[in-house]
Amino acid sequence: MSPDPDPAVVARLRSAGCVFAEDEAVLLLAAAASAAQLDGLVARRVAGEPLEQVLGWAEFCGLRLAVEPGVFVPRQRTRLLVREAVALASSGSVVLDLCCGVGAVGAAVAAVVPSVELHAADLDPVAVRCARRNVSGAVYAGDLYDPLPESLRGRVDVLVANAPYVPTEAIALMPPEARDHEARAALDGGVDGLDVQRRVAAGAPDWLAPGGALLIETGREQAPATQAACTAAGLTTRVVEDDDLAATVVVAVREP
Repeated sequence: MSPDPDPAVVARLRSAGCVFAEDEAVLLLAAAASAAQLDGLVARRVAGEPLEQVLGWAEFCGLRLAVEPGVFVPRQRTRLLVREAVALASSGSVVLDLCCGVGAVGAAVAAVVPSVELHAADLDPVAVRCARRNVSGAVYAGDLYDPLPESLRGRVDVLVANAPYVPTEAIALMPPEARDHEARAALDGGVDGLDVQRRVAAGAPDWLAPGGALLIETGREQAPATQAACTAAGLTTRVVEDDDLAATVVVAVREP
């Protein structure tokens, strides 16, 4: 049974603009071992730190994932990326979660599809540390494909990438929770938001197995350019959208 929210905590959170102040107060109270710790957690939240970073975990696809300050917090729209990856994976599939962050997508796929061979990689050392707590497979630290073992080349059945796709100038327009508290490298996709996506697409054919698929989360308006990058790499593409999640994924297949 959840503890009743402290009215004083609710008031502090509401005054800071927290829309779901009551729910957040319950979670913060459950996370605190003492009144002093609760005060510290509430202070961090009131200062604008994402709730998930304050709690130390994020809920995603039914999983509780370890999250540390400064990392990219998994977004619920990314459930579309998971759903499409699950549809393409099967028992024994080799799954690679590139730009994995805390490992949310790979962990969610592995939780549904039995016996996948899961690999993940990210450039941010803090995210890698979290991913190694969340992911049952191997997690590598480095830039895109650089840290991957040669034994993976040409063997990946499902390659998922939630690469940064926010245009540089648009970062200033993001909510402060993301703009001020998440790693810039996890957000900044360059002038048009697609710099990292293009690199992911260009390198994918070397790592995909024949018939393997690259799945990239992207913006709806950016999807044609994401498709073009995948097509330029010799992949066959389609776009999947989910209006309820406000999510868009480009699926790009290496022909057998």
